[in-house]
Amino acid sequence: MGLAKTEIFTDQQNQIAIFAKAFGHPARVAILQHLFKINACICGDLVDEIGLAQPTISQHLKELKHLGLIKGSVEGTSVCYCISPEKWTQMKTVMTQFLNQDLQDDKQCC
Repeated sequence: MGLAKTEIFTDQQNQIAIFAKAFGHPARVAILQHLFKINACICGDLVDEIGLAQPTISQHLKELKHLGLIKGSVEGTSVCYCISPEKWTQMKTVMTQFLNQDLQDDKQCC
């Protein structure tokens, strides 16, 4: 399989793609929604809330943490996750700028 060649794209394009990946699976969307709802969560609670197996939840949490949208802290044998406010704000700004683009009225396609 070939490389992603992310270096040929702008930093902004790469950042948009990274943030969009967070919404690329409904389980990650559900996890983020649940974390917003309760403002903190232990992974076991997510298994009950989302309805997926522990390893599946862990993989999605790992991806969200890798993207920087959540952060976690160890509490005994559990890891408590929450939304990273700084990264969430950054993501909202970048995605809003991208999504607020509009077509010019005088341009026609096809």
